Amino acid sequence: MSDATRSAPRPQRDDRNAIDKALALLNAFGDDANVGVGVSELARRTGLSKSTAFRILTVLQRNGAVERAGSAYRLGRVVQGGGAERTESPELTRLRDLLTPFLADMYEASRQTVHLAALDGDRVVYLNKLHGHMSMRSPTRIGGTAPAYCTGVGKVLLAWDADATELALAGELAPWTPNTITDADALRTELERVRRTGVAFDREEIVSGLTCIAAPIMGPNETPVAAMSVSGPVGSYAPESQAHALRRVCSSASQQVLRMHRMLEETRQRTLE
Repeated sequence: MSDATRSAPRPQRDDRNAIDKALALLNAFGDDANVGVGVSELARRTGLSKSTAFRILTVLQRNGAVERAGSAYRLGRVVQGGGAERTESPELTRLRDLLTPFLADMYEASRQTVHLAALDGDRVVYLNKLHGHMSMRSPTRIGGTAPAYCTGVGKVLLAWDADATELALAGELAPWTPNTITDADALRTELERVRRTGVAFDREEIVSGLTCIAAPIMGPNETPVAAMSVSGPVGSYAPESQAHALRRVCSSASQQVLRMHRMLEETRQRTLE
């Protein structure tokens, strides 16, 4: 045996059991839990071989802990949001059921991916989503959440909610892409523009290559109860082209929300009599 062979370091033994390795993989997603991470990168982050990482990810996928997103993986519903699956409130369920037909109208008008979302603190929760013909990898999923400051629907909802805006600005405006607005003053200026124009844009701010336009669905007191967006890939989709249709559909949806509130109030009054 040569001196070089004798002096070569032996590979360090990995004494972690299968559960340890699976948990390491789940924790390795970090801020990319919604966007997706490739198996090579997950293997690098956990110190596992690519073959071992792939084998464990296959088991996790079979049990709903992760799901495939193209050639990448992202966290599944059973672990999304750091633990349990989100339980939708009756109010959000009613709102989703009421507004989904309008989401379908917007899909028919655009043939692009459309989203329906509501505000949850300084994050948005996606109530529904219809995939368009030019769909691409996206961090959004029904029941999932995303930071409001870097999404079109989120900026629309923040623009009319001062408390949620301050909550968002109090936290870290992390850069999801090079285009993410991470300066507090710049975000305030952006939200003022949204209030003035009635629409918000996400120009590759949460995912590179993805752009969208969003508008509010108004409830009582001229405050948004939800937001709708139309998104597509940069280069083949111009979000401005959907502004007129989106305003029209959201206006109709707002009228339906107001009708629902009037009916609920009338029912409440009759109950008190």
